[in-house]
Amino acid sequence: MTTSSETERTAFATDYATALGRDCIFVKDWVVDCNIGVYAEEKGVTQKVRLYVDAYLAPHVRANSADDMADVPSYTDIMDAVEAITSAGHINLLETFAERIAERCLADTRLAAMRVRIEKLERGPVRGVEIFRTRPASP
Repeated sequence: MTTSSETERTAFATDYATALGRDCIFVKDWVVDCNIGVYAEEKGVTQKVRLYVDAYLAPHVRANSADDMADVPSYTDIMDAVEAITSAGHINLLETFAERIAERCLADTRLAAMRVRIEKLERGPVRGVEIFRTRPASP
């Protein structure tokens, strides 16, 4: 069943991609275990977090340009980035985790902007962070 907040997140990604005139690849509602948190009781244990990641393609890139995965960014690239970050060790802040995802994905020049939302699902109410980052201008 789709909730209103899921519909709003999907609408945001679609509306923004349309406004930019760009395609968007995404990973939605992905729950992963990771070592995250600043409090003593969060150290040495994993917690479930839910990720929503929208990757807006650069103006010259289209998601369906050649029907070849080697030619366009893929949601698999996003998932690989998340898995590399979570396997690297403990992260104190959700904000740091979100920044690392955006930074790693924006290293791919075929991407122009990222929206990353992470929700902590354990140890209290659902809470989290959402960031939007664009590729830095070339010097």
